[in-house]
Order: sequence, then C-alpha cells, then structure tokens
Amino acid sequence: MRKLLLFLLVAILYPFTGAAQHQNTAYQAYINTYATMAQDQMRRYGIPASITLAQGLLESGAGQSTLATRANNHFGIKVTTEWTGPYVLRDDDRPNEKFRQYNSVAESYEDHSRFLCRPRYQKLHTLAADDYKGWAKGLKSCGYATNPAYANNLISLIELYNLQQYDRPLLQTAATTSSTSSVNQTANQSKQTTSVLHRVSELIRLCNGKRYVLARTGDTWKSLSRWYGVSETKLRKRNEYPDNVQPEAGSPIYLDKKASKASKQLKGYFHEVKAGESMHSISQLYGIKMKVLYKVNKLPDTYQPRPGDFLLLRK
Repeated sequence: MRKLLLFLLVAILYPFTGAAQHQNTAYQAYINTYATMAQDQMRRYGIPASITLAQGLLESGAGQSTLATRANNHFGIKVTTEWTGPYVLRDDDRPNEKFRQYNSVAESYEDHSRFLCRPRYQKLHTLAADDYKGWAKGLKSCGYATNPAYANNLISLIELYNLQQYDRPLLQTAATTSSTSSVNQTANQSKQTTSVLHRVSELIRLCNGKRYVLARTGDTWKSLSRWYGVSETKLRKRNEYPDNVQPEAGSPIYLDKKASKASKQLKGYFHEVKAGESMHSISQLYGIKMKVLYKVNKLPDTYQPRPGDFLLLRK
C-alpha cells in the first residue's frame, strides 16, 4: 500500500492532466460515498472525518486498490496478534504480508477507528476535533506509515478536496441559515457547534481491551446513548447500574461489555481498597465484571470492601 503513495501524490498535485482529471473524479466520488460514514466515526470515536477520508483515499486509491476491492480494506491495516479474522497476502514493506480482510467497507471504517484508539495513538485524541494538521503529523510520528511524506500527503488531500468541511457539519448548517435569522438564533447555533466539536474530540479510552468514556456532569443514559450509538439498556447493563441510577460525573462508562478476566498484566496483582470505593467502582476501574471480583477472591456477594482491604484482580 505504501508503494502506491508516490503515484497517488502525483495525481493529486497535477489535477489538470488527463489521467489526473480521472483520478480527481474518482476521488470526489469516493468522498461523496463515504463522507457520512467518516462523520459517524468522528461522532463515535473523536477522529476527524477529514483524516479518516484522507487516509481512506490515500491508502485505498479512492477505493480502487486491489486490497480495497478484494478485502474491503481501505486503510492498509495489517494483521496483528489480536486479529482472529480472515486476511489476504500482499507485498508491501516485505513480500506476502498479511492484511486484514473485512466483510464490508463499513467494517473497515469501524476497525480503523478502533485501531486508532490503541495506546500508541492516544495522544492524538487530546487534539481539537478539527486539528487535521496535528492529526496528520501525529499519525506519522506514531508510526502509522513508513512514508516520510505521509503527513504532507494527508494534508494536501484534505486541503485540495476541502475535507475539513466534514469536521464541522453544524458550522455548515449555521452558514446556510437564512439571512433573516435572528442574532440570538445564530449565537445559539454557534454555542451548539462549539459544544459538539468539544464533545467529539473527547478521548474514547481503552481499558482491558474495552472502550469507555468518562461521564460528564449532566450526562444521562439517554444522552450517552445518543452520542455513542449504544442503547440505554445495554449501557446500564454493561456498566452494572440499577435502572433508577444515572451515571456519576467522572466515572468510567463502558461502551463494550466488561471482560470476564482482568488484564494479563494484572495476574497476581492486588488492589488496595481506598475510602469511598465499592466493588462496583473497582470493577469499573479495571474493566471487569463485579462477579469476577467476588469469584477470584472467594467472597460472598454481600461483602462490602473496607479501606485497607486487598482484592486479587487475577489469579
């Protein structure tokens, strides 16, 4: 995939030749097809839509590469140790490297977002949601691609095709509002836009391989469901909250089911209970189900932890 970058960059920088004009048309068609999908990923994971689209364009040759057409892989993601799905073999930095194969393009987009939630990319999630230059340079510095021009190629794509417009969907709405709109209405739209951009830039963190976010003041199961696309019922059950209790500000809220075991790195590790902690808060801290804590420590479900107690996390 990386070997295609030089050819693609030439097509991008010279849009008025016959071949480049065709490439330009193919690129715009790709953008029209997948912009909404990239925005949905931005809403759920905080990755700028412009970055997702630019990477998809660059890595897949606007969806026309063999890897994209054969394996629905639009981001050149290779097989890693945790991947258990199918793969295809392609020459890249080395002959016959394994690349992930997906059932659909949507699955590729979802896996790309999850891939960028790995610890090596976490510093990128502290950037503003519309800082595409920071993201492009950060992806290169974090080792996403070996091409030294990777960041510049992404930025060139974004600016040539105005992909940054997809990072601010509500700003477009405000710009197309009738000139007869009131000043107050415009101000309210501006505040709403700022709020949305701030929210999507929040980091979706990983704990024990599970995605979670930190609840903010005023968050409810309904609002979290709307933002992250998980039903209220599932959110409550996955986080083991009673039906009548809303999430507490600052507490981790898991978007995935919590694990049945603590991380391997915590084997033989004990957690010292601190004042105010409960079995529930400790289970949330490590991304494991409460029943796991009880079972590993051979405790009855009536047990209430006390400050100074030690709880084994994994045998």
